[in-house]
Amino acid sequence: MKLLINYLVKGYNLLIRGGDLLQPVVLLFFRVAWGLEFFISGKGKLKNHADIVDFFKELHIPFPDLNAWFVGGLECVGGILLILGLASRPIGMLLAINMTVAYLAVDDDRALVFNMLHSQKDFDAFVAAAPFMFWLTALVVLAFGSGAISVDRILAKKVFNRTPKKAD
Repeated sequence: MKLLINYLVKGYNLLIRGGDLLQPVVLLFFRVAWGLEFFISGKGKLKNHADIVDFFKELHIPFPDLNAWFVGGLECVGGILLILGLASRPIGMLLAINMTVAYLAVDDDRALVFNMLHSQKDFDAFVAAAPFMFWLTALVVLAFGSGAISVDRILAKKVFNRTPKKAD
């Protein structure tokens, strides 16, 4: 029995080490894939500014012209920063707030947020909504940082003489 427990413990420790090795790659994938999506979305908002202003007016978002520029710029620049892994946590926070507003501003999406726990069907609709992966990525980067493969990591080591934690 003790031998079996020792094998289980060794197997579990091996799994942890393997997962730790995957961590920077998974964070890099999320940052690059969804950073590019944020960039494309923001660029579209900047190029089609008048349409975004009209949409924001329909949603009764205050200062629609200013907010259209702000959101387009935030997503465009924020996407680039995510790809680079630069200022990841602050930009993750701003993008998470931005995507929370996106969920709450549209009536159908807002209903998804408030009904997501009522049933499996409602939860599935919540995670299938357009803002979900953008929102999730922003939250992942806010919570875990940019990872080992990032400009943030280089700056932490070379400029600030700080040894970051694993996920940072």
